[in-house]
Amino acid sequence: MAREGLTRLTGNGNGECGGDDCPNVYRTNSGSFVVQGNLSKAFDPPEGEALVEIPESVLREAVRALGW
Repeated sequence: MAREGLTRLTGNGNGECGGDDCPNVYRTNSGSFVVQGNLSKAFDPPEGEALVEIPESVLREAVRALGW
């Protein structure tokens, strides 16, 4: 899936990555979410999965963008 096919819910370029666009939350056309953040080593996830860590402020921004 290309990033262009996702709806970006967060990130104005002033976050934890400076002028870059991470961490971030995206919504897919099917309604699921893609989260971009720092790789987490909290535990070993199952094969084919990964853990990322994003700040609470990014989740709050995503919720506001969705109007929840």
